[in-house]
Amino acid sequence: MKMAVLLSGSGRTLDNFHERIGAGTMQGTIEVVVSNVKDVLGLKKAKDYGYPAFHAQGNGAINKILLDHNVELVLLAGYLKLYTPPPSLVRNVINIHPALIPSFCGSGFYGMHVHRAVKARGVRVTGCTAHFANEVYDEGPIIVQRCVDVGDDDSPDDIAHNVFAKECEVFPEAINRVHELGVDYFWGRVARNKE
Repeated sequence: MKMAVLLSGSGRTLDNFHERIGAGTMQGTIEVVVSNVKDVLGLKKAKDYGYPAFHAQGNGAINKILLDHNVELVLLAGYLKLYTPPPSLVRNVINIHPALIPSFCGSGFYGMHVHRAVKARGVRVTGCTAHFANEVYDEGPIIVQRCVDVGDDDSPDDIAHNVFAKECEVFPEAINRVHELGVDYFWGRVARNKE
């Protein structure tokens, strides 16, 4: 599938995608990278990798770029806004969340906010969730989840480091599963489970 990467920062997840596609362990091709923040490191990396890279603010401007590049799947890779895709991609947006949904998710739960909340609550296990995104934060169908143990002495920074390492495995795995099974499989599974 032809994929777009939306980001807001350093592009660490883009690095992971680029490396895994090059190694043949992640399916798909990155057609375009878009950031809602100007001059971030992620855009520089995208250009260095040879991907078309753009700064665009607002869903309308982003969607025009995506439609111009005929993408089939949108990957939210540290994109820190609620994204509304064009109608043709409304079920084709994948996000990675740094916790095990439905815990520590929803509006306001992103990045270090999640890891601080995990530490404050004293949970023994956290993790990450790759899921389809819809109009509500962290509510779309889950594709892959993996656990990360939380030690007594782990700081929020330690938790963030360990969870990101797991995200680097989970996000490509989720993309490969979507390539294998198709987008409709995951949305249909959720609909079947509600019956």
